[in-house]
Amino acid sequence: MAAREPNHRLHRLYRETGWNLRQLAQAVNRAGTERGTPLKYRQQSAHQWLGGHPPKEENQPLLIEALSRKLGRTITYAEAGLPQPFCRPESHLGTAEEIIDLGSNDMLPGRRGVLGASLFSVALTVPNWADVVGRMESVRSGVTPRIGMPEVRMVVAMTERISELDDQFGGRYARPMAAAFLVNAVAPYLRADAVSTVRKAMMSAASDLCYLTGYMAVDEGFHGLAQRYYLKALELAGASEDHLTYCTTLRGMSVQAVDLGHGRAALRLADAASAAAPQAGPRMQAFLAGQQAHAAAQVGERAAALDHLRVAEIAMDKAESRERVFGSYDPSSLHYHTSRVRFELGDMRGAVEAMSQADTLRSAAYRRTRVNQRSLLAERQFAIGHLEAACSTWNSALDDYSFVQSGRVDQRVRTMFGLIRPHLRNQAAKALYERARTITPASVQPRAV
Repeated sequence: MAAREPNHRLHRLYRETGWNLRQLAQAVNRAGTERGTPLKYRQQSAHQWLGGHPPKEENQPLLIEALSRKLGRTITYAEAGLPQPFCRPESHLGTAEEIIDLGSNDMLPGRRGVLGASLFSVALTVPNWADVVGRMESVRSGVTPRIGMPEVRMVVAMTERISELDDQFGGRYARPMAAAFLVNAVAPYLRADAVSTVRKAMMSAASDLCYLTGYMAVDEGFHGLAQRYYLKALELAGASEDHLTYCTTLRGMSVQAVDLGHGRAALRLADAASAAAPQAGPRMQAFLAGQQAHAAAQVGERAAALDHLRVAEIAMDKAESRERVFGSYDPSSLHYHTSRVRFELGDMRGAVEAMSQADTLRSAAYRRTRVNQRSLLAERQFAIGHLEAACSTWNSALDDYSFVQSGRVDQRVRTMFGLIRPHLRNQAAKALYERARTITPASVQPRAV
């Protein structure tokens, strides 16, 4: 057998990271754990990769992702000296067919765990507005009967209802419903015969539904799946010249990235969302600038974070002086972003104050958000030593917990158990712990020791 040639391209990237071989292997292992496939690569494995023996084909994306995260840019297979992965057949499908493929798998309980195990990628190629506007290769005339604006209005109304269910009860059950609607109604509409205005309106409505479905996948912790839905939303938004949904989706991708700790990717996406919305109204401007502030704060750009936050505050003042014109971004949302910025910049008490204000102002319609953010507030109160105040806030979160089916909320409850368990001699902590054990499923409770 001929000896393998050393992978000089990979070696150049390895030197650029500043890692040692053990750190390279550990970074790939972490990515594998995040994907749901824990690995045990060691220093010798990394040495073999540099020597021309790459990891298994199914693990090569993890190596690419680990390098991209460390170096803060998209690393291609060619740049890493690896063969381009085999393109799956569906990569040649049109957008409507890709939605059917994606949604069909998401509808099936047995497949959702596999889809959810896909890896969040900072190396994801996000199409620019100019690249997607006006393009929709999958729309073909005459495949299904002609549609008109009544069908568009139906898709819009269904998306609104699913969004309301998500706000009230979480995305665990609402997302498969959205996926089924995408497959059974929306994708066929995208291939139907229609006049140009109706076709664009339908693509815009489909884009909004894809964004919502991706958002619900994030809520369940299925981050690779969410990115796939988000990309479909971007393609459809560009094809329909829907700036609003395009920018909203980029911002949603930024929120996903910042919550996973990928600050640079989050800031890049937040800036792209802002740049793509040159005529944003005041509420939309606040919606975008607030996310820019959070992402900038996470990467330590203090001045930029505070500047973005001031822009958001000024824009929100203008928006509140007018009729409500955009979505659910309101003063409560702005206080939430203020809290996240203060936390990232080291002002824990300021973070608690702003999060408390957000909770006071939040509408009862957003129950899932209320449970999640009250739990986060309790974590902040706990961090500054206010144990009994934290227990009170956690109890408020538990008041609504039984109504919500959300992976993100379940993770918050797991965190709560871990934080208060060492403090069970405190009466408030013990009472909270015992109450939580009676109303939460075994899957989120700590294991008996």
